[in-house]
Amino acid sequence: MADTEKPEEGAEGAEGAAPKSKKKLIIIAAAALLLLGGGGGGAWFFLFKGHGAEKEHAEHVEKVKPPNFVEVPEIMVNLAGSPGERVQYLKAKIVLEVKDDKLAEQIKPTMPRITDLFQTYLRELRSNDLNGSVGMFRMKEELTRRVNVAIAPAQVNAVLFKEVLVQ
Repeated sequence: MADTEKPEEGAEGAEGAAPKSKKKLIIIAAAALLLLGGGGGGAWFFLFKGHGAEKEHAEHVEKVKPPNFVEVPEIMVNLAGSPGERVQYLKAKIVLEVKDDKLAEQIKPTMPRITDLFQTYLRELRSNDLNGSVGMFRMKEELTRRVNVAIAPAQVNAVLFKEVLVQ
């Protein structure tokens, strides 16, 4: 009897193993299909859909025009100081960044007004107002605001410093 029980246990074990291995096989096959299907979809997106985006980006880059620059005459002013202090001077070479030639031509006739506004502001500064990058950033922001007021409704993109010297 012991001999007959062993084959029955083996048969039951084999039958019990078959459903488990079928489940594993189905799960593995489903996972493989998902990976291949998802990978195929991703491959399709990158290979076919991505080219259209690159073309659109290339067209957009071609349409963007490089900025134009308008030179402001060199400015040299004495800085504000306390009585009895040594007089210090600020020398600055400034460039205005504008978006197109038309705006650059529109700004050139107003250059005396812009220079006057810049000099008026710069004369009120003290040498410690220009210390560090924070001081330079504040000066740049204030000059940008003043030039935009002078040429309103037109706007400059940025005020750029070519040279700043405090002596």
